[in-house]
Formats: sequence, structure tokens, C-alpha cells
Amino acid sequence: MAQQRARTQVRGGRDVVLTAAIDHFQRLGYHGTSMRDIARGANITVASIYHHFPSKQVILQDIMARVLSDVISMTRSALMSAGSSPSEQLSAVMKAWILFHTTRRAEALIGASEIRSLDAQGHRLVVALRDEQERMFRDVIERGVAEGEFDTPYPREASRAIINMGYSVASWYRTGGELSPEQLAERYAVLALGTVAAPVDKSS
Repeated sequence: MAQQRARTQVRGGRDVVLTAAIDHFQRLGYHGTSMRDIARGANITVASIYHHFPSKQVILQDIMARVLSDVISMTRSALMSAGSSPSEQLSAVMKAWILFHTTRRAEALIGASEIRSLDAQGHRLVVALRDEQERMFRDVIERGVAEGEFDTPYPREASRAIINMGYSVASWYRTGGELSPEQLAERYAVLALGTVAAPVDKSS
């Protein structure tokens, strides 16, 4: 029981630090945030942070790796649950992509803006995860082109444009606005299909 309690406290302590770091990195930027800022936000001492993380850089890497791992898992689940056509799959992945960027805005903004703040090791990790996410979009789009369902002559550029749509949403979307995350996801799925020149469904 004592060991289980200790593990729970450690996990809870890490989460408190990460929550405070996300808040400060999103508002002040990585370089504008000190370990003391994070400690105040987490209501703990700076020494307590070092019990969980050896440096601010490791905190940033942890946040960005988690963000990308979570969105990859979310978009992959959407892909696996979608129909067999490239249009259905791209629509499903795009909806998941937009839902992530509207419901976890602060983390998404950090992931999009702070890659320049990573050291060499963190940069390699994050770029590898970003490439994995891009491949998911690109594979669907390239198959759609190969099967004649998408008419874009630029599948690689189309995948990047679609990905950047999601990044941009995180910068302006606000909860309680005109559209819910689900409504916005539906609209952006239509925009994604337009980007790859998929056939328009006139019946809907």
C-alpha cells in the first residue's frame, strides 16, 4: 500500500508540474517562463520540480512528446474506424485532428510554436513524431490519388496544407464561440476534401 501511494503521489506530482508548465509556456513562451514560475503555478517548491524533471528542457520535451503521441493515437483510431474509401478516411482523420486542436488548445499551441526551443535530442524526437503524423495524412491522400478519387497533383503539399489547418485553428478557436468543436470538425473535413480535389457530394 505504501509503495502504491508513493507511485500515485509521484504521478500526481508530475501532472501538477506539467499542467503549470503548459499554462506558462502557452502564455509566456518557453524562454519567458522560469522554473520558479512553474513552481508557483504548481504550488510547490522548485526543488520539488527537480524531483520529477531534471530541467525545464525535459519538461518541454515531455509535453511535446505527449501531445504528439496523443494526437497520433486519436487520428489513428479515427482512421481505423473509418470506411474503406480515401474520402471517408481523410474526413475521419481531419475531424479527429480538428477536435484535438480545439479541445487541447494550449498543448497544441506549444507543440506548434516551441519546436525551435528544443535541444538536438528533443528536436529529433518531436520531428520523428511529426513525420509519423504527416505520413498518416499523406498515405491516405496518395492512395486517393492513385485510385482516382482525389485529383490533386500535389499530394505532399496537400497533406501539409491540411495539417496546417489544424495548427491554425488552435490559435484562434475559443470555447463557447459560434461553432462547437464537432461542428468545426465537420466543416474542416469538407475543406480537407476540397484541398485534395475530391468529388463534391451534391446530395448533402
